[in-house]
Amino acid sequence: MNGIVAAFALTFAGLFPIVNPLESAPFFLALTKSLPSAKRSALARSVAINGFVLLFGSMALGPWLLEFFGIQLPVVRIAGGLVVTALGWKLLTQDQWSDHAGTGLGEDPPGGVGAFYPLTMPLTVGPGSMSVAITIGSRKPDGPFKLADFALRAAGALAGLVAIALSIYIAYRFAANIARILGASGVDVLVRLSAFILMCIGIEIIWQGYSALTALHR
Repeated sequence: MNGIVAAFALTFAGLFPIVNPLESAPFFLALTKSLPSAKRSALARSVAINGFVLLFGSMALGPWLLEFFGIQLPVVRIAGGLVVTALGWKLLTQDQWSDHAGTGLGEDPPGGVGAFYPLTMPLTVGPGSMSVAITIGSRKPDGPFKLADFALRAAGALAGLVAIALSIYIAYRFAANIARILGASGVDVLVRLSAFILMCIGIEIIWQGYSALTALHR
């Protein structure tokens, strides 16, 4: 049970400040302002499902693809930990930065708004989010006899992804209400706190990757 809770906490805390649906909710609202409420709710559900699929694919397949090309998993952990730490630092220190910055989504795109593009990618899940998911997916149990531990961690990580998808749906479905309740300062406080937690997670991943790499070369 502890393994499930730990994997859930790591996945959710690692991805939430990067996906940051609270920050991107106003963009979603602006892009769908001309749509009826029912259509906006359906889009919010579709974006949540698409985001889950993208993050799950990155987490499940990304580390194995890198290993297929000859990159050892401990190296992936170290590199991914550096990325996670850098992302957390940027979120913590810069006035406005996120995985969604610079996407040019301030106006309605030509041809209307699609559930996958631009609402899922790059508005909701961008390169930073996928990099974090790959890094989390590289945290596999070492040794041949830890299948049960791996299954527990996988279940916890899957639950964390489901929680991220739910947070996307809720933030987008009730974007107008959340913006009115939290306000700009409330969202900023939540982002800064999450960014500090993200930095701590990144440093921990770097240390675990370094320890595993050292053990391999002894």
